[in-house]
Amino acid sequence: MVEIKTINTANLEVFSETLQFLATADKDIIVVTSDSRGSGKLVPFGQKYPEQIVEVGIAEQNLVGVAAGLASMGKKAFAVSPACFLTARALEQIKNDVAYSDNAVKLIGISAGVSYGALGTTHHSLHDYAVLRAINNITIVAPADNYETAEAIKQATEMKSPIYLRFGKKAMPANLNPDKADFKIGKGRIIQEGNDLTLIATGEAVLPCVEAAKLLEKEYNISCKIISLHTIKPLDTELLLTTAENKKPIITVEEHSVNGGLGEAITSLLFQNGCSNKLKIVGLPDDHTVSGSQTEIFNHYGISADGLRNTALNLLGL
Repeated sequence: MVEIKTINTANLEVFSETLQFLATADKDIIVVTSDSRGSGKLVPFGQKYPEQIVEVGIAEQNLVGVAAGLASMGKKAFAVSPACFLTARALEQIKNDVAYSDNAVKLIGISAGVSYGALGTTHHSLHDYAVLRAINNITIVAPADNYETAEAIKQATEMKSPIYLRFGKKAMPANLNPDKADFKIGKGRIIQEGNDLTLIATGEAVLPCVEAAKLLEKEYNISCKIISLHTIKPLDTELLLTTAENKKPIITVEEHSVNGGLGEAITSLLFQNGCSNKLKIVGLPDDHTVSGSQTEIFNHYGISADGLRNTALNLLGL
């Protein structure tokens, strides 16, 4: 079997490469785009498989409706659109045509989080985890690296229920833990073990955790466990509760509002199960988001090596 290239590239590029590879042998794969062929890195797909791509224009509600119809007829429909529009403008269609009607659409939110940078709040998707968590019958996945992305697309293609996959634009590592090929939708992935503190993140927020853990180990001899919780819904409750048994502090990190996302989902689970770990949710606050590049925004809100190191030291009382 041909191996997908996963060498420090944007997860969105890996999504496109993987989908092209799968579509070679599976004519049921149909991509639906909303003037997003270019931004979704799907120009090569359209050139190779012109009969397996549908362009609806800037009409996200139609995008989801068309994809739901294709899925209802047995097609493996991928609805690809900027996350900010897909999960806001087309939310009713996601709720009713996809989730309620149980059509196994693969919703692909591209340029997610603050990937659009200086384009600002209108183009940020800091609400998508929250709104989709509140809708029954939809899985939510945000891969952290190229390996997770390729595996997520392969597994999502064969799913018989709806799924939302979220991708940014920045180049990500090939594999944050090359010693383990253990990706499975619904199960968290341990990037490294540690005894003093646990960092739990999803999507492109995992890499800053890895960088922060290196600083904490080097400067303070603090050992951090890192979990890539790529699947936000359903949560890997077994892994989370087992992790909390050591009573050590936990920091959750996400490229999303602190309201309704990964951190609140984990906090709710742990609190309702009697866990008493100190816990800090790191994300974007309930405020007007500052303008800047993704890196600048991350740095401003502490989603960075230095910022997370400082958060960890404060939580540990150091």
